[in-house]
Amino acid sequence: MHSNPKNMAVSKPTILSIALLLVLGSSIFLNILLLGRAKQYYRELNQTRLDPLGLTNHPINAQPATNTKQTRVVFFGDSRAASWTSPNLGEYEFINRGIGSQTSVQAIERFAYHVSSLKPKIVIIQVGVNDLKTIPLFPESRNAIVANCQANIKRIVEESKNLGAVVIVTTIFPVGEVPLERKPFWSDDISRAIQEVNTYIATLAGDKVIVFDTFPILGDSQGKILPQYKRDELHFNVQGYEILNQNLLRILSIIRQKKIQSGL
Repeated sequence: MHSNPKNMAVSKPTILSIALLLVLGSSIFLNILLLGRAKQYYRELNQTRLDPLGLTNHPINAQPATNTKQTRVVFFGDSRAASWTSPNLGEYEFINRGIGSQTSVQAIERFAYHVSSLKPKIVIIQVGVNDLKTIPLFPESRNAIVANCQANIKRIVEESKNLGAVVIVTTIFPVGEVPLERKPFWSDDISRAIQEVNTYIATLAGDKVIVFDTFPILGDSQGKILPQYKRDELHFNVQGYEILNQNLLRILSIIRQKKIQSGL
């Protein structure tokens, strides 16, 4: 059986045309994704310029306790704190003061406005990833970014202690696999920096400061978000916060027992 030279002549350009169309289609798709990501960053940038500390996100005035028998607990930090659905416990009053996209410096600068006036008995802190995810954009400032993040987290811990509150400072949550459109703005150094800051956070444990290590709960053997808890590369789903709350309840129980034993 002999091949037809005419068919071969037709098939080669056809295959080449299909390949070119696939490359063109992929390029258009990637550019649309990148445009969407750039638009999001541009929007966040200008939002920050209008309200650098995010003070309009939460009331500044004190919020009087409605039940003096309840222990007031404040979640504080970035979007990962903002998304933390509190457990349903009658003896606790949970207030959330997280704000999406915020860095640790934004958080500490608004602490007096959003936390101090609430007079919490317990402050739960989750912040820092928005500092560290800027490292690929400013690689020359990598060490300074890490150091500033550590210093700001320590300041938040100290300010919380100055209010007389017990502090639960969580390690920075793990991150997941990043989508294609985010890869140009990402690097493995972010995960390394997270581990570096978390090692520092562990040193903050002490009197009235409890370090809540979330990596063994939320991360896999590679330090990535476990698939069953992942909403996207930075955020967790309902199941993720449920498993966090199971461990948080044990911490709150320990704090409660110590309080009873001390007669406070």
